[in-house]
Amino acid sequence: PTVLSVLETQKVLEQMTGLAGLMTQLLYGTGMRLMECVRLRIKDIDFENHTITIRNGKGNKDRVTILPSSLTSPLKSHLEVVKQNHGLDIQKGYGKVYLPDALERKYPYANQELGWQYVFPAAKLSMDPRSELIRRHHIDEKMLQRYVKQAAITAKVYKPVTPHTFRHSFATHLLQSGYDIRTVQELLGHSDVRTTMIYTHVLNKGGKGVISPLDRLSA
Repeated sequence: PTVLSVLETQKVLEQMTGLAGLMTQLLYGTGMRLMECVRLRIKDIDFENHTITIRNGKGNKDRVTILPSSLTSPLKSHLEVVKQNHGLDIQKGYGKVYLPDALERKYPYANQELGWQYVFPAAKLSMDPRSELIRRHHIDEKMLQRYVKQAAITAKVYKPVTPHTFRHSFATHLLQSGYDIRTVQELLGHSDVRTTMIYTHVLNKGGKGVISPLDRLSA
C-alpha cells in the first residue's frame, strides 16, 4: 500500500480546505475507509468520549475508533450547518434520510431525526431510486477522490495518493509511534492480525533493513 511520511501527509493536508479538508483529516485521524466516512451518521460521533462508531464496516462489522481532539471544534461547527439545513428540509416537507429496510420498519420516524442524518450530506436533494422519495443523500465520494489527487499534485507529493492512502498512513504512523499491533488492528477493524501485519513491513527499511556496505564507508 502507498504510505505517506508524516511530512508528506502534512503537505497534502495543508492543500485541502473546507469540507474536503475536514473529511481528509477525519480519514487520517481515524483510519476510516472512504465509504465509512461518507456514510457516517451524526449519532455515531461521541464528542464526550472522543470516539466514532463505524457501522457495517467491511464484513458488516461495527467498530469504534478515535475522534481526534483537534477535529472536535471544526466538526461541531460543520454539524451546526447540517442541523440548520436539515431543519429547512423538514420545513419544505423533506428531511427523510435513507435507512436500511429493517431499521425503517422498526423505527418509522427515525429517518427524520437529526441523529440519523449523514455527517456529510449532499449539497442538493435528489430522488432515491429505491423508494422514489426526494431525499438528501450523502456526499459523492468521487468529489473527495478528485480533491485528494489534486492536493497531492499541488503539494508536490509524487506517490499515487488516494483517500485510502490516509488509512494506510494512519496505521503506519501509529506503529511508528510505538502503539502495539493489536490496538491498530482493532482501530482498523481487521478480523485477522495478519492483515494489519502489512504495515510492519512498510516500517522496515528497503532491503529488509540491511545497511549497504557503501554507506558503512562514510559512517
